[in-house]
Amino acid sequence: MPLLKHLALAATAALLLAPLPALAQSNYPTRPVHLVVGFAAGSSGDVAARIVGQKLAEILGQNVIVENRPGASGVVAAENVARAEKDGYTLLLATIANTINTTMLPGKGPNFETAFAPITLIGSLPEVLVVKKDLPVSDVKGLIALGKSRKEPLLYGASGVGSGPRMASELFAQMAGIDMTPVLYPGSGQTVTDLMAGRIDVEFAPASSVLGIIKQGSVKALATTGTKRASVLSDLPTVAESGLPGYDTSLWFGILAPAGTPKPLLDKLSASINQTLKDPAVLKELHNEGLDAAGGTPEEFASYIKSETARWAKVIHGMKQIKPK
Repeated sequence: MPLLKHLALAATAALLLAPLPALAQSNYPTRPVHLVVGFAAGSSGDVAARIVGQKLAEILGQNVIVENRPGASGVVAAENVARAEKDGYTLLLATIANTINTTMLPGKGPNFETAFAPITLIGSLPEVLVVKKDLPVSDVKGLIALGKSRKEPLLYGASGVGSGPRMASELFAQMAGIDMTPVLYPGSGQTVTDLMAGRIDVEFAPASSVLGIIKQGSVKALATTGTKRASVLSDLPTVAESGLPGYDTSLWFGILAPAGTPKPLLDKLSASINQTLKDPAVLKELHNEGLDAAGGTPEEFASYIKSETARWAKVIHGMKQIKPK
Protein backbone atom coordinates (compact mmCIF):
# COMPACT_ATOMS: atom_id res chain seq x y z
CA MET A 1 0.00 0.00 0.00
CA PRO A 2 1.43 3.40 -0.92
CA LEU A 3 2.66 5.30 2.11
CA LEU A 4 0.41 8.34 1.57
CA LYS A 5 -2.70 6.16 1.28
CA HIS A 6 -1.69 4.27 4.41
CA LEU A 7 -1.27 7.49 6.37
CA ALA A 8 -4.62 8.81 5.14
CA LEU A 9 -6.40 5.64 6.24
CA ALA A 10 -4.68 5.78 9.62
CA ALA A 11 -5.71 9.39 10.13
CA THR A 12 -9.32 8.59 9.19
CA ALA A 13 -9.38 5.67 11.60
CA ALA A 14 -7.98 7.83 14.40
CA LEU A 15 -10.65 10.44 13.76
CA LEU A 16 -13.41 7.84 13.87
CA LEU A 17 -12.07 6.37 17.09
CA ALA A 18 -11.69 9.77 18.81
CA PRO A 19 -14.14 10.31 21.69
CA LEU A 20 -17.12 12.43 20.68
CA PRO A 21 -16.64 14.94 23.55
CA ALA A 22 -13.08 15.58 22.38
CA LEU A 23 -14.30 16.19 18.83
CA ALA A 24 -16.97 18.57 20.14
CA GLN A 25 -14.35 20.49 22.11
CA SER A 26 -12.02 20.84 19.16
CA ASN A 27 -14.83 22.22 16.98
CA TYR A 28 -16.25 24.52 19.68
CA PRO A 29 -18.34 26.53 19.18
CA THR A 30 -20.64 25.16 16.50
CA ARG A 31 -23.76 27.03 17.64
CA PRO A 32 -24.66 30.23 19.52
CA VAL A 33 -23.27 30.80 23.02
CA HIS A 34 -25.67 32.13 25.67
CA LEU A 35 -24.39 34.67 28.21
CA VAL A 36 -26.83 34.93 31.13
CA VAL A 37 -27.03 38.24 33.02
CA GLY A 38 -28.67 38.39 36.44
CA PHE A 39 -29.88 41.97 36.07
CA ALA A 40 -32.28 43.85 33.83
CA ALA A 41 -31.56 45.15 30.34
CA GLY A 42 -29.79 48.50 30.52
CA SER A 43 -28.04 47.73 33.81
CA SER A 44 -24.27 48.15 34.03
CA GLY A 45 -23.72 44.40 33.83
CA ASP A 46 -26.03 44.06 30.85
CA VAL A 47 -24.23 46.85 29.00
CA ALA A 48 -20.83 45.28 29.69
CA ALA A 49 -22.08 41.87 28.51
CA ARG A 50 -23.40 43.27 25.24
CA ILE A 51 -20.27 45.28 24.45
CA VAL A 52 -18.00 42.30 25.06
CA GLY A 53 -20.42 39.78 23.58
CA GLN A 54 -20.62 41.52 20.23
CA LYS A 55 -16.86 41.37 19.62
CA LEU A 56 -16.55 37.93 21.19
CA ALA A 57 -19.05 36.64 18.64
CA GLU A 58 -16.79 37.80 15.82
CA ILE A 59 -13.80 36.01 17.34
CA LEU A 60 -15.66 32.77 18.06
CA GLY A 61 -17.53 32.77 14.76
CA GLN A 62 -20.87 32.24 16.49
CA ASN A 63 -23.50 34.55 17.94
CA VAL A 64 -23.25 35.41 21.63
CA ILE A 65 -26.80 35.82 22.90
CA VAL A 66 -27.22 37.91 26.05
CA GLU A 67 -30.10 36.64 28.21
CA ASN A 68 -31.46 38.73 31.08
CA ARG A 69 -32.68 36.67 34.03
CA PRO A 70 -33.02 39.20 36.87
CA GLY A 71 -33.99 38.22 40.37
CA ALA A 72 -32.62 37.90 43.93
CA SER A 73 -29.49 39.98 43.23
CA GLY A 74 -28.24 37.57 40.58
CA VAL A 75 -29.22 34.29 42.26
CA VAL A 76 -31.82 33.40 39.61
CA ALA A 77 -29.27 33.68 36.80
CA ALA A 78 -26.65 31.78 38.79
CA GLU A 79 -29.06 28.89 39.40
CA ASN A 80 -29.89 28.76 35.69
CA VAL A 81 -26.26 28.51 34.62
CA ALA A 82 -25.21 26.12 37.39
CA ARG A 83 -27.79 23.62 36.07
CA ALA A 84 -26.76 24.02 32.42
CA GLU A 85 -24.76 21.53 30.39
CA LYS A 86 -21.01 21.72 30.94
CA ASP A 87 -20.33 22.31 27.25
CA GLY A 88 -19.41 25.99 27.07
CA TYR A 89 -22.69 27.09 25.50
CA THR A 90 -24.24 28.62 28.64
CA LEU A 91 -22.14 31.14 30.56
CA LEU A 92 -22.78 33.49 33.47
CA LEU A 93 -21.92 37.15 33.73
CA ALA A 94 -20.66 37.16 37.32
CA THR A 95 -20.71 40.35 39.39
CA ILE A 96 -19.70 41.56 42.80
CA ALA A 97 -23.25 40.64 43.92
CA ASN A 98 -22.47 36.94 43.54
CA THR A 99 -19.62 37.07 46.04
CA ILE A 100 -21.79 39.11 48.42
CA ASN A 101 -24.67 36.61 48.18
CA THR A 102 -22.40 33.81 49.40
CA THR A 103 -22.58 35.37 52.88
CA MET A 104 -25.68 37.56 52.63
CA LEU A 105 -27.97 34.78 51.36
CA PRO A 106 -26.45 31.53 52.68
CA GLY A 107 -28.15 28.42 51.33
CA LYS A 108 -29.92 30.34 48.57
CA GLY A 109 -28.70 29.49 45.11
CA PRO A 110 -25.57 27.58 44.13
CA ASN A 111 -22.30 27.86 46.01
CA PHE A 112 -20.51 30.52 44.00
CA GLU A 113 -17.00 29.20 44.63
CA THR A 114 -17.73 25.54 43.83
CA ALA A 115 -20.58 25.59 41.29
CA PHE A 116 -18.73 27.58 38.64
CA ALA A 117 -15.49 27.59 36.68
CA PRO A 118 -14.00 31.09 36.38
CA ILE A 119 -12.98 32.19 32.89
CA THR A 120 -11.97 35.86 32.81
CA LEU A 121 -12.53 39.11 34.69
CA ILE A 122 -13.97 41.61 32.18
CA GLY A 123 -13.56 44.84 34.05
CA SER A 124 -14.75 47.12 36.81
CA LEU A 125 -16.94 50.17 37.17
CA PRO A 126 -16.32 52.75 39.88
CA GLU A 127 -19.19 53.88 42.00
CA VAL A 128 -19.87 57.52 42.76
CA LEU A 129 -20.80 58.85 46.18
CA VAL A 130 -23.68 61.22 45.45
CA VAL A 131 -25.96 63.11 47.82
CA LYS A 132 -29.19 65.02 47.39
CA LYS A 133 -28.50 68.54 46.21
CA ASP A 134 -29.77 70.31 49.34
CA LEU A 135 -27.78 68.19 51.82
CA PRO A 136 -25.50 70.73 53.57
CA VAL A 137 -22.18 69.07 52.65
CA SER A 138 -19.66 69.56 49.88
CA ASP A 139 -17.15 66.78 50.51
CA VAL A 140 -16.63 63.42 52.23
CA LYS A 141 -15.34 64.94 55.47
CA GLY A 142 -18.44 67.13 55.64
CA LEU A 143 -20.70 64.11 55.09
CA ILE A 144 -18.98 62.19 57.88
CA ALA A 145 -19.26 65.19 60.23
CA LEU A 146 -22.96 65.51 59.40
CA GLY A 147 -23.51 61.81 60.02
CA LYS A 148 -21.90 62.05 63.43
CA SER A 149 -23.82 65.18 64.46
CA ARG A 150 -27.33 64.13 63.39
CA LYS A 151 -29.66 62.39 65.81
CA GLU A 152 -31.31 60.42 63.01
CA PRO A 153 -29.27 58.23 60.63
CA LEU A 154 -28.54 59.20 57.06
CA LEU A 155 -30.77 57.35 54.62
CA TYR A 156 -28.95 55.65 51.76
CA GLY A 157 -30.56 54.06 48.73
CA ALA A 158 -29.54 50.80 47.10
CA SER A 159 -31.06 48.25 44.76
CA GLY A 160 -31.24 44.77 46.28
CA VAL A 161 -30.39 43.23 49.63
CA GLY A 162 -26.88 42.19 48.61
CA SER A 163 -26.02 44.64 45.86
CA GLY A 164 -22.66 46.31 45.34
CA PRO A 165 -24.03 49.79 46.12
CA ARG A 166 -25.41 48.55 49.43
CA MET A 167 -22.07 47.04 50.41
CA ALA A 168 -20.28 50.24 49.38
CA SER A 169 -22.61 52.17 51.70
CA GLU A 170 -22.14 49.75 54.58
CA LEU A 171 -18.36 49.76 54.20
CA PHE A 172 -18.41 53.57 54.23
CA ALA A 173 -20.59 53.69 57.37
CA GLN A 174 -18.39 51.19 59.20
CA MET A 175 -15.12 52.92 58.31
CA ALA A 176 -16.52 56.41 59.02
CA GLY A 177 -18.17 55.37 62.30
CA ILE A 178 -21.56 56.84 61.39
CA ASP A 179 -25.10 55.48 61.37
CA MET A 180 -26.67 54.95 57.95
CA THR A 181 -29.96 53.16 57.27
CA PRO A 182 -30.76 51.46 53.96
CA VAL A 183 -33.79 52.15 51.84
CA LEU A 184 -33.88 49.24 49.41
CA TYR A 185 -35.35 49.35 45.91
CA PRO A 186 -36.01 46.75 43.22
CA GLY A 187 -33.90 48.65 40.69
CA SER A 188 -31.33 51.44 40.44
CA GLY A 189 -33.64 53.70 38.41
CA GLN A 190 -36.03 54.29 41.31
CA THR A 191 -33.10 54.85 43.67
CA VAL A 192 -31.78 57.67 41.49
CA THR A 193 -35.28 59.16 41.16
CA ASP A 194 -35.76 59.26 44.93
CA LEU A 195 -32.32 60.78 45.47
CA MET A 196 -33.14 63.60 43.05
CA ALA A 197 -36.48 64.08 44.84
CA GLY A 198 -34.72 64.29 48.21
CA ARG A 199 -36.42 61.23 49.71
CA ILE A 200 -33.04 59.69 50.51
CA ASP A 201 -29.81 61.41 51.48
CA VAL A 202 -27.02 59.37 49.96
CA GLU A 203 -26.33 56.84 47.23
CA PHE A 204 -23.28 54.95 46.04
CA ALA A 205 -24.26 54.65 42.38
CA PRO A 206 -22.65 53.08 39.31
CA ALA A 207 -20.95 55.90 37.44
CA SER A 208 -22.89 55.19 34.27
CA SER A 209 -26.25 55.72 36.01
CA VAL A 210 -25.54 59.17 37.45
CA LEU A 211 -23.18 60.94 35.05
CA GLY A 212 -26.07 62.77 33.41
CA ILE A 213 -27.73 64.03 36.59
CA ILE A 214 -24.39 65.09 38.04
CA LYS A 215 -23.79 67.30 35.00
CA GLN A 216 -27.34 68.65 35.29
CA GLY A 217 -26.79 69.59 38.93
CA SER A 218 -29.68 67.41 40.11
CA VAL A 219 -27.42 65.76 42.73
CA LYS A 220 -24.01 66.51 44.25
CA ALA A 221 -21.10 64.17 43.59
CA LEU A 222 -18.57 63.98 46.42
CA ALA A 223 -16.14 61.21 45.47
CA THR A 224 -15.53 57.97 43.59
CA THR A 225 -14.83 54.62 45.19
CA GLY A 226 -11.80 53.07 43.51
CA THR A 227 -8.10 53.12 44.38
CA LYS A 228 -7.53 55.80 41.74
CA ARG A 229 -9.64 58.57 40.29
CA ALA A 230 -12.23 57.45 37.75
CA SER A 231 -11.33 58.36 34.18
CA VAL A 232 -14.88 59.55 33.49
CA LEU A 233 -14.90 61.82 36.56
CA SER A 234 -11.23 62.71 36.92
CA ASP A 235 -11.96 65.95 38.81
CA LEU A 236 -13.55 64.02 41.67
CA PRO A 237 -11.29 62.73 44.45
CA THR A 238 -11.58 59.17 45.70
CA VAL A 239 -13.17 58.40 49.05
CA ALA A 240 -9.76 57.16 50.21
CA GLU A 241 -8.03 60.48 49.51
CA SER A 242 -10.97 62.42 51.00
CA GLY A 243 -10.76 61.18 54.56
CA LEU A 244 -11.11 57.39 54.61
CA PRO A 245 -7.71 55.88 53.72
CA GLY A 246 -8.02 52.29 52.50
CA TYR A 247 -11.58 52.63 51.26
CA ASP A 248 -11.88 50.83 47.93
CA THR A 249 -14.78 49.22 46.14
CA SER A 250 -15.94 48.94 42.55
CA LEU A 251 -18.60 47.02 40.69
CA TRP A 252 -16.87 44.30 38.69
CA PHE A 253 -17.96 41.85 36.01
CA GLY A 254 -16.53 38.57 34.79
CA ILE A 255 -17.54 35.44 32.92
CA LEU A 256 -17.99 31.96 34.39
CA ALA A 257 -19.03 28.53 33.13
CA PRO A 258 -20.66 25.67 35.06
CA ALA A 259 -18.15 23.73 37.17
CA GLY A 260 -16.89 20.70 35.29
CA THR A 261 -16.67 22.45 31.92
CA PRO A 262 -13.61 20.95 30.14
CA LYS A 263 -10.45 23.00 30.56
CA PRO A 264 -9.77 23.29 26.80
CA LEU A 265 -13.09 25.12 26.43
CA LEU A 266 -12.32 27.41 29.39
CA ASP A 267 -8.91 28.21 27.96
CA LYS A 268 -10.33 28.96 24.52
CA LEU A 269 -13.00 31.22 25.97
CA SER A 270 -10.48 32.98 28.20
CA ALA A 271 -8.10 33.62 25.28
CA SER A 272 -10.98 34.89 23.14
CA ILE A 273 -12.29 37.23 25.83
CA ASN A 274 -8.80 38.59 26.49
CA GLN A 275 -8.46 39.22 22.76
CA THR A 276 -11.80 41.02 22.85
CA LEU A 277 -10.62 43.25 25.69
CA LYS A 278 -7.65 44.41 23.62
CA ASP A 279 -9.79 45.64 20.73
CA PRO A 280 -9.66 49.48 20.54
CA ALA A 281 -13.35 49.80 19.65
CA VAL A 282 -14.37 47.63 22.62
CA LEU A 283 -12.11 49.59 24.97
CA LYS A 284 -13.63 52.85 23.76
CA GLU A 285 -17.19 51.61 24.29
CA LEU A 286 -16.36 50.35 27.77
CA HIS A 287 -14.67 53.64 28.64
CA ASN A 288 -17.72 55.60 27.47
CA GLU A 289 -19.76 53.60 30.00
CA GLY A 290 -17.24 54.29 32.76
CA LEU A 291 -15.82 50.76 32.67
CA ASP A 292 -12.14 49.91 32.99
CA ALA A 293 -11.21 46.71 31.13
CA ALA A 294 -9.40 43.95 33.02
CA GLY A 295 -8.70 40.49 31.54
CA GLY A 296 -6.44 37.75 32.89
CA THR A 297 -6.38 33.99 33.36
CA PRO A 298 -9.04 31.70 34.87
CA GLU A 299 -6.71 31.12 37.84
CA GLU A 300 -6.33 34.84 38.48
CA PHE A 301 -10.10 35.33 38.34
CA ALA A 302 -10.64 32.41 40.76
CA SER A 303 -8.23 34.00 43.23
CA TYR A 304 -10.00 37.35 42.89
CA ILE A 305 -13.40 35.77 43.56
CA LYS A 306 -12.04 34.12 46.70
CA SER A 307 -10.60 37.36 48.02
CA GLU A 308 -13.80 39.31 47.28
CA THR A 309 -15.96 36.70 49.02
CA ALA A 310 -13.84 36.91 52.18
CA ARG A 311 -13.72 40.70 52.06
CA TRP A 312 -17.46 41.23 51.88
CA ALA A 313 -18.15 38.55 54.48
CA LYS A 314 -16.36 40.77 57.02
CA VAL A 315 -18.49 43.78 56.06
CA ILE A 316 -21.73 41.78 56.18
CA HIS A 317 -20.95 40.37 59.62
CA GLY A 318 -20.60 43.93 60.91
CA MET A 319 -23.74 45.42 59.42
CA LYS A 320 -27.29 45.85 60.66
CA GLN A 321 -29.52 43.15 59.20
CA ILE A 322 -32.46 45.10 57.79
CA LYS A 323 -34.83 43.40 55.41
CA PRO A 324 -36.42 45.26 52.48
CA LYS A 325 -40.02 46.40 52.88
